[in-house]
Amino acid sequence: MVKICLIGLGKTGKEIAKMILKNKNMELVSVLCSPNSSKKNRDLGEILKIQKTDIKIESIDTLEQNILKSKPDIVIDFSNPEATLKNANLISKMKVNMVIGTTGFSEIDLKKLETLATKNHTGMVYAPNITVGINVLMILTKLASVLLNDYDFNISEIHHKNKKDSPSGTALKIATEIENGLKYSGKDINESKISINSIRAGGVVGKHTVSIVGEDDIITISHESFSRKVFALGAIYAINFIQNKIGFYEMSDILCLSKVIEDLYLSQQTNAL
Repeated sequence: MVKICLIGLGKTGKEIAKMILKNKNMELVSVLCSPNSSKKNRDLGEILKIQKTDIKIESIDTLEQNILKSKPDIVIDFSNPEATLKNANLISKMKVNMVIGTTGFSEIDLKKLETLATKNHTGMVYAPNITVGINVLMILTKLASVLLNDYDFNISEIHHKNKKDSPSGTALKIATEIENGLKYSGKDINESKISINSIRAGGVVGKHTVSIVGEDDIITISHESFSRKVFALGAIYAINFIQNKIGFYEMSDILCLSKVIEDLYLSQQTNAL
């Protein structure tokens, strides 16, 4: 039985909590929210609009005491960049593994998280792109960038109007994957501009579209989340993966997607000989 602590009870956090409660191999031992949240000190079941769970939502201020008391195997953090960095510093030192779905980190922030996992010999999954579907989009896009390195790549993304980071962390990750694919094929990425168009409107859960444009044709790869349940499913994948592991990982590691590209590139090199 995997014991889990959940930090952050927004729309995605609620879906994750529901899915963990239904999973026979997992136990939700604690849920933490911001100190000024109206959810604090209430039963989780009341917030999720289900039966009473006997899990009282506590303030993130009690994080250290909470970990000592509930002894989670894994902490899932879906809060905000500043809070997650602070939380990760403590959680990693306490030798507890993490799944991080928070978005909006800078490259320096991500390096800090990776250093924490290495320094404290703990396991950490950084997955702002936590849905399985969006990771399939990434691998298809990266395949295209290897095979169609003379095409132009454009990324468009739309999210709900309350999403703070723009472009999304996922869009930036897609751009990085395209650049990596171009590097594989020997393309000078300084010559390849990858534009990102971002829209914040309404209640859109999330949609990412990659347009791959050549002189005579266009390929479009798109992924849209209809429900935050897909994020919760991705979190379950990440939890199962990071158990008893040490190191810093991403969803592509969990789904073994990087190996697909490596195999493709090696096969291309072999065929060229």
